[in-house]
Amino acid sequence: MGQMTVQIVTPHGMIYQHHAQFVMARTTEGELGILPGHTNLLAVLAVDELKVRRVDDEDHVDWVAVNGGVIEVADDTITIIADSAERARDIDVSRAERAKKRAEVALEQALSEHSIDQEQRARIALQRAINRINVGSK
Repeated sequence: MGQMTVQIVTPHGMIYQHHAQFVMARTTEGELGILPGHTNLLAVLAVDELKVRRVDDEDHVDWVAVNGGVIEVADDTITIIADSAERARDIDVSRAERAKKRAEVALEQALSEHSIDQEQRARIALQRAINRINVGSK
């Protein structure tokens, strides 16, 4: 069975590096499943979860909350450069739930004030909080 190297880098450094047999990511164009030997590509990532089935533990899946960025696949190496990312084991779900509530309040306020910029920021914050909750609960 083939394998790929998966690397996730944020502005704070490398947060993930393992050998994998399968990766599932969501791009702005849709869901992407990657196996060894995948054709080279570059795509924009959506705010969503990343699923990695590692080579060293076929029964285990690593989940990572990715908050935008790009994914590059080249020569069985997957490099993700993310705005921010957190492994499921590192997510404080209660903190993410508090962030979700703050984002919901900010969204309500932006809608009542008809502030498009604030609304957009609140929607992104809400999406990121929900993503963190979903991944942290796995």
